[in-house]
Amino acid sequence: METAREQSEVEGAHPTSGLNDVVHQKARLGILAVLSEAERADFTYLKSLLQLTDGNLGRHIEVLAGEGLVHVDKGYAGRRPRTRVTITRSGRQALAAEMAAIRELLRRFDAGAG
Repeated sequence: METAREQSEVEGAHPTSGLNDVVHQKARLGILAVLSEAERADFTYLKSLLQLTDGNLGRHIEVLAGEGLVHVDKGYAGRRPRTRVTITRSGRQALAAEMAAIRELLRRFDAGAG
């Protein structure tokens, strides 16, 4: 898999072409970043940490799950419903590619700032 930098150098494309619209959205990037650190998190934890509403978080998780970037496990803890979200291998790869594109943008920005 090529890095965003290698891709931009080979194709002459700007590093922003390596940004993934699904991953780059602030809440979804946050969800993937948290899950890459924690492996799995429950809905309530993500909601609190990322300061999102139930509906907003639920929709972003749906989008990520639809792209195969997270897996959602719904169940119960006693009588209370419990939703756990886990990052998938594809999710880790998409996050890594996003971070590579962002690093290349930062590198170019820093090189031009001097």
